[in-house]
Amino acid sequence: MAAHTSQSVAKAAGDVETDTARGRSRMTDNGNNGTRGSNGGLRRALATHWYAWTMIAPVVLVLGVIIGWPLVRGVYLSLTDANERNVSRTIGARHIEATYEFVGLDNYAAVLSDPVFLQRLVWTVMWTVACVSITFALGLVLANMLNRDFKGRAAYRMALILPWAVPGFVSVFAWRFLFNRDNGILNKVLDGGGIAAVPWLDDPTWAKFSVVAVNVWLGVPFMMVALLGGLQSIPGELYEAAEMDGASAWQRFRHITLPGLRAVSMTVILLSTIWTFNMFPVIFLLTRGGPGDSTEILVTQAFREAFVSSPRDFAGSATWGVLILALLMIFALVYRRSLRKQGEVW
Repeated sequence: MAAHTSQSVAKAAGDVETDTARGRSRMTDNGNNGTRGSNGGLRRALATHWYAWTMIAPVVLVLGVIIGWPLVRGVYLSLTDANERNVSRTIGARHIEATYEFVGLDNYAAVLSDPVFLQRLVWTVMWTVACVSITFALGLVLANMLNRDFKGRAAYRMALILPWAVPGFVSVFAWRFLFNRDNGILNKVLDGGGIAAVPWLDDPTWAKFSVVAVNVWLGVPFMMVALLGGLQSIPGELYEAAEMDGASAWQRFRHITLPGLRAVSMTVILLSTIWTFNMFPVIFLLTRGGPGDSTEILVTQAFREAFVSSPRDFAGSATWGVLILALLMIFALVYRRSLRKQGEVW
């Protein structure tokens, strides 16, 4: 009995040693073939999904050319002292080589220490918050109205979507005509009521009010359509059950509508914030940053540095552009983190 037991123990020990050796052999093989395995996985993915890769390749190429290269070029210029006097240029038959130099982070230090940057940043944030909040509130109200059955609902939808269908520069020029101090329709109406003409675009305060109003006019249709789609995805049974339980209209809106629109709202608020922060056409076409520089935002200041100031400061304009991108990226990261803390997946 003892001899049989000792033989069993020895056999078990031998089996363990054999398994251990095999495990070490597998680990060695995996370590040697790790690179080949990853490359093989990539090749398999390309072979399996070659059609998808073929379809997205042109898009990736176009984005790389249109966005990637200008972005890289802008970051590089922001680290130099490039302006219209030292960049390469051709005058007649004579070609002048570039003489600008690498200056590191000097441009960023100069812009961030300039009080103009803080002024532009404060107004840009105020402009963005005002436009997005008013646009969201109006879009939500209109979406709730159009989510009900009433006569002529389709006609109202088309009328409210119309500002979105009209090209932005056309709408801005139309509003510029309405805001004209001497011949504008708005002041003609006020004059008919015995009210003095309002300097819509000539007074800093009224000019800020005007650009916010025009941007809200342009942004409400998108917000309304997005929120209307979110409202129509909320099951009607929830409202019926709440109404049977005696919930008021405000309680149904607060406990059913708002939570049901949370995912859509977070997305449209983020998109609207990014678009408004960079809304160059409204400011430039309506007031050109005036009167004075009262309505200049960060993106119009970058344009001014590159195309209006003399000499044109390409490095300074690129620096403003990179800072704008950095601010938006920081905002997007903070926004995403706050959503994750609230349990939203984005």
